[in-house]
Amino acid sequence: MTFEFHHVAIIVNDYERSKQFYTQTLGLEKIRETYRKARQSWKLDLKLHGGGQLELFSFPHTPERPSRPEACGLRHLAFRVRDLDGTIDRLTDKGVVIEPVRIDETTGCRFTFFSDPDGLPIELYEVL
Repeated sequence: MTFEFHHVAIIVNDYERSKQFYTQTLGLEKIRETYRKARQSWKLDLKLHGGGQLELFSFPHTPERPSRPEACGLRHLAFRVRDLDGTIDRLTDKGVVIEPVRIDETTGCRFTFFSDPDGLPIELYEVL
């Protein structure tokens, strides 16, 4: 089983302020910026050195983060895997509960989530 870094997603309270901080102050390169009308949400993909990405999300009325995604703060940790089905099989054999596989509507890639012992969401993102 091999895990590789893919991205870190952060839900921000003030999208424009955070966008300026990450692009202007930190100098991260914008890959794409997408407004998702159905979610009333901005998504900004930023390039990290070494091949990883940082994703900034905005959502209306973000509550403080108790334990799950879609709140202000860290959204999830993601690992890039080359064989999603094989990785799922190995983790479920070890008793890990994994959500159903979904398809990323922007990239067409397959992904799923599970939680660590403290409830931190962890994503497995298949990149062939």
